[in-house]
Amino acid sequence: MRPIVDITKVLALLLGVCGFSLGAIQRPDYDDTPTPEYFNPSWMSTISDHRLLSEVTMPGTHNTMALYGGVYAECQSWSLASQLQAGVRFLDVRVRHVDGVLTIHHGVSYQRAHLGDVLQGVATFLSRYPSETVLMRVKEELSQTDNIYWPVVDYIRRYISWDLLWHGRHVPTMGQARGKLLILQDFYGPDLGMHYDSLDIADDWKVPSLEHVHDKWQSIYQHLEAASGGDRARIFLTYSSGASISAFPRAVAQRINPQLHDYLKAKKNLNQRFGIICMDFPAAPIIQSIINFQLRNDVKKERGFIL
Repeated sequence: MRPIVDITKVLALLLGVCGFSLGAIQRPDYDDTPTPEYFNPSWMSTISDHRLLSEVTMPGTHNTMALYGGVYAECQSWSLASQLQAGVRFLDVRVRHVDGVLTIHHGVSYQRAHLGDVLQGVATFLSRYPSETVLMRVKEELSQTDNIYWPVVDYIRRYISWDLLWHGRHVPTMGQARGKLLILQDFYGPDLGMHYDSLDIADDWKVPSLEHVHDKWQSIYQHLEAASGGDRARIFLTYSSGASISAFPRAVAQRINPQLHDYLKAKKNLNQRFGIICMDFPAAPIIQSIINFQLRNDVKKERGFIL
C-alpha cells in the first residue's frame, strides 16, 4: 500500500527549495506585496519629548531583511526603506560573520546585503526624519563565532557617524532618542547601546504545525496583556512571528496577523501600552493601528486626561 502524500507540504517544500514565493496579498492585517498601501514616516513627531521610549507602542519587523530565499526564509516583502517609511521602528537584523565581513542572512539564505547597507539605510531615513528613532536588534546568524563586536564597530565607523548612536544602557526619553539609532546588542562585548536581554521579550517562534497557531496566539495575547500593566520603565517586545518545517512564515502570519488586528481593534478605545509588536508581513493598516495607541495617549495627555 502506497503512503498517503500531503500535497500541501510537498508543494510548500518545493516552493521553498526553488525560491518561489506565494502571494501577493494585501489585506489590512497582512501584506506580501512589494509596496505598502500607504506611508507614515514621521509619526513620532507628535510624541512628548518627556515620554520614555519604553512607554511608546511601536511596530517592528521580525527578520527585517529576510526578503529572499523562498517561503521558508522570507519574512518580509518590503524593502528596508519602505518599512521605515510605513512606520516600522524596530528592526531585527541577523548577520553572518566571516573574517570580519557581516552579511545579512536568515539561516542559510543570504539576503543580498551587508550590515553597512542596513546602517546607511537607517542613517538616510533619520537624516530625512530627525523626529524619529530606530531600535535595531543585531544578532549573529548561521556563523557561531560569538565574536562580532569589533566587526560591528568597524561597520559603524565606516558607514555612519558614531554620533548617530544612542550611547546608553538605560531607556532614553523620546527627546533623547530623536534622530538616533538605538542598537539592542544581542552579542558579547562592551556596550554599544542597550542590551537586548534587558527587554521583557516573548518570542515563542517555533510553531510545529499550523494546528499549533492557537498556542502561538495565546503566547502573544498573554504578553500583550502583561505589557499593558507591566513596568513602564522596561521595554516590552512581543514577536507575532513563527515558523517550522511544517509552518512557513507566510502561513503563520496569514493566520496570526488577523487575530492581532482584531485584538488591537477591540482595544482601540482603551488607554494601554503594548511596547514593540514585531511582525512578519505586516500591512499598513495594522501598523497604523499600533501607532494609533501611542498617538491617542499623547493627545489625551495634552487635553488633560488622566493616563
